[in-house]
Amino acid sequence: QVQLVESGGGSVQAGGSLKLSCAASGYKFSGCGGGWYRQAPGKERELVSIIRSDGTTRYADSVKGRFTLSQDNAKNMLFLDLNNLKTEDTAVYYCATLVYVFPRGCTERPGYWGKGTQVTVSS
Repeated sequence: QVQLVESGGGSVQAGGSLKLSCAASGYKFSGCGGGWYRQAPGKERELVSIIRSDGTTRYADSVKGRFTLSQDNAKNMLFLDLNNLKTEDTAVYYCATLVYVFPRGCTERPGYWGKGTQVTVSS
């Protein structure tokens, strides 16, 4: 059974920083990788960043240069450093696994989700 637990959210002022963490059980991030998504009130869930099985990363244009995704395979955790936060970054941030599809292999499609952690940025 796959479980993802996010932590590190909070309330900060614009320009501030936060570090989100995601701990997984029942799934290895060293396999197909993982990602972070977010959902703001009244909006659809959107991709923030993913890390693929080969270690390469992809970021939404809105967070490039401000957010950094990393992973610790020994601890089986994902991290998301959020810097220079803006009010529009306010959302619930979700950690996700990436789906493996036989025989194609790892995909960039999210599979399992955590319950999310709230990030609130005030002006």
